[in-house]
Amino acid sequence: MVEHDIWTVKAALDWTVGYLGRKGDENPRLSAEWLLGEACGLRRIELYTGLERPLSLKERDTLRGYVSRRGRGEPLQYITGEVAFRHVAVKVRPGVLIPRPETEVLVSEALSLLPAVGRPRALDSRMTEAEAEELLAARAAQDAAEADRPAAEPSAAFSDVPGPRASSASSDDSGPVAAPLFVADLCTGSGCIACSIAYEHPRTRVIATDIAPEAVALARENVDALGLSDRVRVVQCDLGQGVPASAMGRLDLVVSNPPYVPTSVLSDIPREVADFEPALALDGGADGLDVLRRLLPWCARALKPGGAFAFELHEGHLDEAAALARAAGFADVRVARDLAGRPRVLTGRRASVQAIVA
Repeated sequence: MVEHDIWTVKAALDWTVGYLGRKGDENPRLSAEWLLGEACGLRRIELYTGLERPLSLKERDTLRGYVSRRGRGEPLQYITGEVAFRHVAVKVRPGVLIPRPETEVLVSEALSLLPAVGRPRALDSRMTEAEAEELLAARAAQDAAEADRPAAEPSAAFSDVPGPRASSASSDDSGPVAAPLFVADLCTGSGCIACSIAYEHPRTRVIATDIAPEAVALARENVDALGLSDRVRVVQCDLGQGVPASAMGRLDLVVSNPPYVPTSVLSDIPREVADFEPALALDGGADGLDVLRRLLPWCARALKPGGAFAFELHEGHLDEAAALARAAGFADVRVARDLAGRPRVLTGRRASVQAIVA
């Protein structure tokens, strides 16, 4: 297209599809829709219902920049700077692993290991003004009541993670006064796991760790942007080294998406992953289980009796991983499959007090 041409949505879409196809994009139409929609602030359906809509000069310049980056193989998520993950949207940028659908399965498995809780009713655009005001007033009253209750044990576990205090007197897991649940998310990356668990399970208090400063900075941004800073704390450290000593033996859940790609497999991963995503977050050693071998003994010390873990791992080594977990003394060890039907998530529990005594 020459400079004086009018760029309609259709013309821009056709040009982008052709250009990316020539550059080797595996799905040029999907990429084109994503980039054009982002450049113009349009949803996919709006692209096709407004094919004759002209692009502004600013939109054209933005699209050119996006397409140039995509033509060099840069992942779409880094270009747009955001990705949907379960019920939230998180920021992403180069230097930090992009959240993937498989990891949504990891969060599902992790949440299933915690006592169930219903999410508080959310504000909805279909509510009347009176209904919205009633909901906000009820939330404010509940927050005020919780603030007056004594702190729950083990409050010392994450004493530097502020948050609503809850009473330990209630045994009702689904009630608003039930004690908090303490979770460690190791190798947090963008923070998508920690944020999702805190968002979907209001009783959780999460400490998220990562060794990479780029990941720690991004995870903190996502925690703040999602309004979860009262229940999620992000620290820079190697695996669980930054978890407070007072938390050891008291955690309800440890979850991790560690580096797990076997070294020999790294040469076969897609170019846009190998060239743009951090190798530190991918390489799991010869069999992909190097980090798991460090996680299991740490979990044995950090989890309370009956506490659980959930780890995302490479599909080719889940049987070996399960054997390692059983050998380390964990109970209820099982393997869950991802959305493509491949073995992907390892879960297990620290033996209960009764089992240890027996």
